[in-house]
Amino acid sequence: MSKYLESWIAVATTLLSQALAGEPSLNEGLPKPMGTGAFGFVATLVGDREGRFSVVLDPGLLETPFLGEEVDQRAGWAELLREVAEAAAGDLLASTAAKCRVESFEEINGASQATRAFQLKSAAGSWTILVRDETHPIKAESRSSHLASPEASTHAPPVVSAPTQGFGSGVELLLDVELEATLRFGCRELPLGEILELGPGDVVELDRHVADPVDLIVGDKIVARGEVVLVNGNFGLRVTEVAAPRKRLESIRCLF
Repeated sequence: MSKYLESWIAVATTLLSQALAGEPSLNEGLPKPMGTGAFGFVATLVGDREGRFSVVLDPGLLETPFLGEEVDQRAGWAELLREVAEAAAGDLLASTAAKCRVESFEEINGASQATRAFQLKSAAGSWTILVRDETHPIKAESRSSHLASPEASTHAPPVVSAPTQGFGSGVELLLDVELEATLRFGCRELPLGEILELGPGDVVELDRHVADPVDLIVGDKIVARGEVVLVNGNFGLRVTEVAAPRKRLESIRCLF
Protein backbone atom coordinates (compact mmCIF):
# COMPACT_ATOMS: atom_id res chain seq x y z
CA MET A 1 0.00 0.00 0.00
CA SER A 2 1.41 3.41 -0.96
CA LYS A 3 1.99 6.06 1.70
CA TYR A 4 -0.52 8.39 0.01
CA LEU A 5 -3.20 5.69 0.07
CA GLU A 6 -2.48 5.14 3.77
CA SER A 7 -2.91 8.87 4.39
CA TRP A 8 -6.11 8.98 2.31
CA ILE A 9 -7.65 6.11 4.28
CA ALA A 10 -6.76 7.72 7.62
CA VAL A 11 -8.20 11.09 6.60
CA ALA A 12 -11.31 9.68 4.89
CA THR A 13 -12.16 7.46 7.87
CA THR A 14 -12.21 10.50 10.15
CA LEU A 15 -13.55 13.20 7.83
CA LEU A 16 -16.44 11.25 6.28
CA SER A 17 -17.71 10.30 9.71
CA GLN A 18 -17.53 13.94 10.85
CA ALA A 19 -18.94 15.58 7.71
CA LEU A 20 -21.79 13.22 6.77
CA ALA A 21 -25.18 13.01 8.44
CA GLY A 22 -25.56 10.02 10.72
CA GLU A 23 -21.79 9.71 11.25
CA PRO A 24 -21.33 6.68 8.95
CA SER A 25 -18.23 4.49 9.31
CA LEU A 26 -15.80 3.70 6.49
CA ASN A 27 -14.53 0.12 6.60
CA GLU A 28 -12.43 -1.85 4.16
CA GLY A 29 -14.40 -4.58 2.41
CA LEU A 30 -14.72 -6.68 -0.71
CA PRO A 31 -15.40 -5.05 -4.09
CA LYS A 32 -19.03 -5.19 -5.19
CA PRO A 33 -20.46 -4.51 -8.66
CA MET A 34 -21.43 -0.87 -9.14
CA GLY A 35 -24.90 -0.19 -10.42
CA THR A 36 -25.71 2.01 -13.39
CA GLY A 37 -24.89 5.61 -12.63
CA ALA A 38 -21.71 5.05 -10.62
CA PHE A 39 -19.82 8.30 -10.36
CA GLY A 40 -16.49 9.42 -9.06
CA PHE A 41 -13.58 11.83 -9.10
CA VAL A 42 -9.88 11.75 -9.88
CA ALA A 43 -7.22 13.86 -8.18
CA THR A 44 -3.97 14.52 -10.04
CA LEU A 45 -1.02 14.87 -7.66
CA VAL A 46 2.28 16.63 -8.29
CA GLY A 47 5.33 17.00 -6.08
CA ASP A 48 7.47 14.34 -4.42
CA ARG A 49 4.67 11.93 -5.26
CA GLU A 50 2.72 12.26 -8.50
CA GLY A 51 0.03 10.45 -10.47
CA ARG A 52 -3.72 9.94 -10.34
CA PHE A 53 -5.88 8.91 -7.38
CA SER A 54 -9.46 7.92 -8.25
CA VAL A 55 -12.51 7.44 -6.05
CA VAL A 56 -15.68 5.84 -7.46
CA LEU A 57 -18.92 5.86 -5.48
CA ASP A 58 -22.06 3.78 -5.38
CA PRO A 59 -24.84 5.62 -7.30
CA GLY A 60 -27.12 5.04 -4.33
CA LEU A 61 -25.19 7.74 -2.47
CA LEU A 62 -26.83 10.35 -4.71
CA GLU A 63 -30.21 9.29 -3.34
CA THR A 64 -29.10 9.51 0.29
CA PRO A 65 -28.97 13.02 1.81
CA PHE A 66 -25.71 12.53 3.69
CA LEU A 67 -24.79 16.12 2.89
CA GLY A 68 -28.15 17.72 3.70
CA GLU A 69 -31.67 17.65 2.32
CA GLU A 70 -31.32 20.76 0.11
CA VAL A 71 -27.77 20.08 -1.08
CA ASP A 72 -26.70 18.94 -4.56
CA GLN A 73 -25.30 15.57 -3.49
CA ARG A 74 -22.95 15.16 -6.47
CA ALA A 75 -21.44 18.62 -5.98
CA GLY A 76 -21.26 18.02 -2.23
CA TRP A 77 -19.35 14.76 -2.71
CA ALA A 78 -16.98 16.50 -5.13
CA GLU A 79 -16.20 19.20 -2.57
CA LEU A 80 -15.84 16.73 0.30
CA LEU A 81 -13.61 14.28 -1.59
CA ARG A 82 -11.39 17.07 -2.86
CA GLU A 83 -10.95 18.15 0.77
CA VAL A 84 -10.03 14.56 1.68
CA ALA A 85 -7.49 14.38 -1.18
CA GLU A 86 -5.86 17.66 -0.14
CA ALA A 87 -5.87 16.74 3.54
CA ALA A 88 -4.23 13.40 2.69
CA ALA A 89 -1.42 15.33 0.97
CA GLY A 90 -0.97 17.35 4.16
CA ASP A 91 -0.99 14.19 6.27
CA LEU A 92 1.65 12.66 3.95
CA LEU A 93 3.88 15.69 4.48
CA ALA A 94 3.51 15.44 8.26
CA SER A 95 4.20 11.69 8.39
CA THR A 96 6.92 11.26 5.73
CA ALA A 97 8.07 14.81 4.78
CA ALA A 98 7.04 14.03 1.18
CA LYS A 99 5.59 17.17 -0.39
CA CYS A 100 2.76 16.81 -2.87
CA ARG A 101 -0.39 18.71 -3.73
CA VAL A 102 -3.60 18.25 -5.70
CA GLU A 103 -3.03 19.96 -9.04
CA SER A 104 -6.46 19.14 -10.46
CA PHE A 105 -9.65 17.41 -9.35
CA GLU A 106 -12.13 16.22 -11.97
CA GLU A 107 -15.28 14.14 -12.19
CA ILE A 108 -15.18 10.73 -13.87
CA ASN A 109 -17.94 8.33 -14.85
CA GLY A 110 -18.07 4.59 -14.27
CA ALA A 111 -15.91 2.22 -12.26
CA SER A 112 -12.33 1.12 -12.89
CA GLN A 113 -10.13 -1.62 -11.47
CA ALA A 114 -9.83 -0.80 -7.80
CA THR A 115 -6.78 -0.81 -5.54
CA ARG A 116 -8.98 -0.93 -2.45
CA ALA A 117 -12.69 -1.32 -1.75
CA PHE A 118 -14.59 0.14 1.19
CA GLN A 119 -18.09 0.07 2.61
CA LEU A 120 -19.64 3.27 3.94
CA LYS A 121 -22.07 2.04 6.58
CA SER A 122 -24.78 3.81 8.52
CA ALA A 123 -28.12 2.94 10.06
CA ALA A 124 -29.70 3.67 6.65
CA GLY A 125 -27.63 1.13 4.72
CA SER A 126 -24.28 0.33 3.17
CA TRP A 127 -22.63 1.71 0.02
CA THR A 128 -19.50 0.71 -1.88
CA ILE A 129 -16.60 3.11 -2.44
CA LEU A 130 -13.72 2.02 -4.70
CA VAL A 131 -10.34 3.73 -4.85
CA ARG A 132 -7.55 3.32 -7.40
CA ASP A 133 -4.09 4.58 -6.45
CA GLU A 134 -1.85 5.28 -9.44
CA THR A 135 0.53 7.60 -7.60
CA HIS A 136 4.27 6.98 -7.30
CA PRO A 137 7.41 8.73 -6.05
CA ILE A 138 9.05 10.86 -8.72
CA LYS A 139 12.70 10.62 -9.71
CA ALA A 140 15.22 13.05 -8.26
CA GLU A 141 15.66 14.96 -11.54
CA SER A 142 11.89 15.33 -11.95
CA ARG A 143 11.61 16.54 -8.37
CA SER A 144 14.08 19.33 -9.09
CA SER A 145 12.07 20.54 -12.08
CA HIS A 146 8.84 20.52 -10.07
CA LEU A 147 10.37 22.53 -7.27
CA ALA A 148 11.79 25.03 -9.74
CA SER A 149 8.46 25.69 -11.45
CA PRO A 150 6.69 28.98 -10.58
CA GLU A 151 3.43 27.16 -9.81
CA ALA A 152 5.08 24.77 -7.38
CA SER A 153 6.81 27.61 -5.61
CA THR A 154 3.47 29.23 -4.73
CA HIS A 155 2.67 26.16 -2.62
CA ALA A 156 6.08 25.78 -0.99
CA PRO A 157 6.46 26.47 2.75
CA PRO A 158 7.60 30.03 3.47
CA VAL A 159 11.34 30.45 4.06
CA VAL A 160 12.04 31.40 7.66
CA SER A 161 14.46 34.15 6.71
CA ALA A 162 12.05 35.80 4.28
CA PRO A 163 10.58 38.36 6.75
CA THR A 164 14.02 39.94 7.22
CA GLN A 165 14.48 40.76 3.53
CA GLY A 166 14.80 44.49 3.03
CA PHE A 167 15.21 45.26 6.76
CA GLY A 168 18.20 45.85 8.96
CA SER A 169 19.90 43.06 10.84
CA GLY A 170 18.22 44.25 14.05
CA VAL A 171 15.04 42.50 12.95
CA GLU A 172 16.79 39.16 13.48
CA LEU A 173 16.75 39.87 17.22
CA LEU A 174 12.94 39.50 17.13
CA LEU A 175 12.73 36.20 15.27
CA ASP A 176 12.30 34.18 18.49
CA VAL A 177 9.44 36.36 19.75
CA GLU A 178 6.29 34.22 20.07
CA LEU A 179 3.13 35.67 18.56
CA GLU A 180 -0.43 34.40 18.64
CA ALA A 181 -1.75 33.49 15.19
CA THR A 182 -5.48 33.04 14.57
CA LEU A 183 -7.45 31.58 11.66
CA ARG A 184 -10.50 33.62 10.69
CA PHE A 185 -13.16 31.74 8.73
CA GLY A 186 -15.44 34.77 8.47
CA CYS A 187 -17.40 37.21 10.57
CA ARG A 188 -20.94 38.37 11.20
CA GLU A 189 -22.49 41.30 13.04
CA LEU A 190 -25.26 40.31 15.45
CA PRO A 191 -27.50 42.39 17.69
CA LEU A 192 -26.79 41.89 21.36
CA GLY A 193 -30.26 40.41 21.76
CA GLU A 194 -29.50 37.61 19.28
CA ILE A 195 -26.17 36.88 20.96
CA LEU A 196 -27.88 36.52 24.33
CA GLU A 197 -30.44 34.16 22.82
CA LEU A 198 -27.84 31.80 21.30
CA GLY A 199 -28.04 28.22 22.50
CA PRO A 200 -26.67 24.76 21.66
CA GLY A 201 -27.60 23.73 18.13
CA ASP A 202 -28.02 27.27 16.79
CA VAL A 203 -26.18 28.07 13.56
CA VAL A 204 -24.50 31.42 12.91
CA GLU A 205 -23.99 32.05 9.19
CA LEU A 206 -20.72 33.80 8.33
CA ASP A 207 -20.00 36.20 5.46
CA ARG A 208 -17.67 33.78 3.69
CA HIS A 209 -18.38 30.94 1.26
CA VAL A 210 -17.01 27.50 2.13
CA ALA A 211 -14.72 27.63 -0.92
CA ASP A 212 -13.21 31.03 -0.04
CA PRO A 213 -9.74 31.15 1.56
CA VAL A 214 -9.44 31.72 5.30
CA ASP A 215 -7.31 34.46 6.87
CA LEU A 216 -4.26 34.00 9.08
CA ILE A 217 -4.30 36.89 11.54
CA VAL A 218 -1.36 38.08 13.64
CA GLY A 219 -2.18 41.06 15.82
CA ASP A 220 -4.81 42.88 13.77
CA LYS A 221 -3.18 42.19 10.39
CA ILE A 222 -3.88 39.55 7.76
CA VAL A 223 -0.46 38.01 7.09
CA ALA A 224 -1.58 35.11 4.86
CA ARG A 225 -4.56 33.33 3.35
CA GLY A 226 -5.03 29.70 2.47
CA GLU A 227 -6.99 26.47 2.51
CA VAL A 228 -7.93 24.50 5.62
CA VAL A 229 -6.46 20.98 5.69
CA LEU A 230 -6.28 18.12 8.17
CA VAL A 231 -2.86 17.08 9.49
CA ASN A 232 -2.79 14.06 11.79
CA GLY A 233 -6.33 14.79 12.96
CA ASN A 234 -5.68 18.50 13.57
CA PHE A 235 -6.72 21.47 11.48
CA GLY A 236 -3.96 23.19 9.53
CA LEU A 237 -3.58 25.92 6.91
CA ARG A 238 -2.07 25.40 3.46
CA VAL A 239 -0.86 28.90 2.57
CA THR A 240 -1.83 30.15 -0.90
CA GLU A 241 -1.28 33.91 -0.45
CA VAL A 242 1.28 35.71 1.71
CA ALA A 243 1.49 39.42 2.52
CA ALA A 244 4.66 41.31 1.67
CA PRO A 245 7.39 41.06 4.36
CA ARG A 246 6.88 44.67 5.49
CA LYS A 247 3.14 44.10 5.91
CA ARG A 248 3.85 41.02 8.02
CA LEU A 249 6.19 43.00 10.24
CA GLU A 250 3.49 45.64 10.76
CA SER A 251 1.61 43.03 12.79
CA ILE A 252 4.29 43.35 15.49
CA ARG A 253 4.88 47.08 15.15
CA CYS A 254 4.23 47.52 18.88
CA LEU A 255 7.56 45.82 19.53
CA PHE A 256 9.60 48.55 17.77
